[in-house]
Amino acid sequence: MQNLSSKPTAATDLPAAALAEHPAWLRLKDAVETLRPLQSKDGSIDLNTVQRSTVDPLLDTVLGAIQELAPLFPHDAAYLEAVQVDLRKWAGTGYREPDFLDSLLAFQPAAERVDGLPHLVVFPMYTQNGNPDRNLEAVLLSVVWPDWLAELERTRFDNPMFVPITFTDFTAGYDTNSAVLFPETVAVRKAPERFTWGGIFCDREAARFRAVSESAVRLLGLEIPEDAAELISDQERSQQTFVLWDLVHDRTHSHGDLPFDPFMIKQRSPFWMYGLEELRCDLTAFKEAVRLEAEGYPQGRDVQYAIIFDRMFRFPVTGGRVRNYDGMGGQLLFAYLHQHDALRWRDNKLSIDWDRAAEVTNALCGEIEALYRAGIDRPKTAHWIAAYQLVSKYLTPHPASTWAKGPEALPLDSDAKTLNKALCDAVHPDEFPLSMFYEALAKKLRGVIAATTGITGNGPKEIAA
Repeated sequence: MQNLSSKPTAATDLPAAALAEHPAWLRLKDAVETLRPLQSKDGSIDLNTVQRSTVDPLLDTVLGAIQELAPLFPHDAAYLEAVQVDLRKWAGTGYREPDFLDSLLAFQPAAERVDGLPHLVVFPMYTQNGNPDRNLEAVLLSVVWPDWLAELERTRFDNPMFVPITFTDFTAGYDTNSAVLFPETVAVRKAPERFTWGGIFCDREAARFRAVSESAVRLLGLEIPEDAAELISDQERSQQTFVLWDLVHDRTHSHGDLPFDPFMIKQRSPFWMYGLEELRCDLTAFKEAVRLEAEGYPQGRDVQYAIIFDRMFRFPVTGGRVRNYDGMGGQLLFAYLHQHDALRWRDNKLSIDWDRAAEVTNALCGEIEALYRAGIDRPKTAHWIAAYQLVSKYLTPHPASTWAKGPEALPLDSDAKTLNKALCDAVHPDEFPLSMFYEALAKKLRGVIAATTGITGNGPKEIAA
């Protein structure tokens, strides 16, 4: 084991395993885990029910651990100083709702994207697809930025805010399905004018993809090419695949014909609008991956496999059935491939025509792009209806669906102020139910998907209570 008493000048002098075992990190992690259950949903601590004499020593431990660890992260010096100030300010308010805006603005991981560069992150935050409360969290992570990816980002897929990362260790908010570190999840007094970075944990994405894909391929009797099998068996290769997929997907949200982006414009929309936007970004990544493969990038072929497998096998059967937009997108890809004879389910076995899969998948991308381009000339309500018609062309709506009855059944006579809400309220919670194929698959994959909660590149992660 690394001699921790040698006081290395930077965390890069320590292997990740040694960082995770550093005594100061273990003290920090333990104090945060003890403090988190004392917090309310908004991150505050009610000192009418919790003794201050209980909370203050825990915060002192957190502060002391950060001070000890800070010299290992010289590139984060300004942030680690600011977060200590914000922690003390929080204590000074009597642990009211925390405000970590100053330290959030000081944390700029996208400014120095270096492969293997470690970061120590401490914030009160919710974790997307994880813990909905703004609890204090502590995370050790490393940046993934190989030379080939840096070159593609510089010359082709510019995305200065994108930061692919891997877990080294984390507190309980990340012992979940969360695979992102986003600044908008942090407790602040006001939102910054603009966000400058977004982190995606490619190791969790890759490990989850591998576990679910391997199980689905076996259960469905699907014969896959040798290079696809090699991808599923290789964690490092899968991580490299996801950083490319995520790079292109992330930037696509702000590229192309964009009549109305439900993620960027904070306005409620029918859930299939979110599903189509996410699918558009994935299929754009697929289309670019086909081009990259033709240019000799091995990652291009891998991205195609990853998108097809993850979208078709994991997305439709993960999460609940209430307005599950990612699930809908996965079902749509499967149905499109099936209805265009690139995929068959016969004799209780799945088969994919690998010679046609790319062509047909790109055709679906083309249909969505045509919808977006035409949408620029449509009123919003008409665009929502056109999007519904595209989805329902391939997915069967719920028998009780109001939207499926056509525009004449919709509350279009609502006044302008209430029209959006009325149309969204008319959406059935499970507007596009699972097909019989997916109902059966969901039962078989339920245990595998549940086991991926908290998974990392090293396998399942368990957090002590």
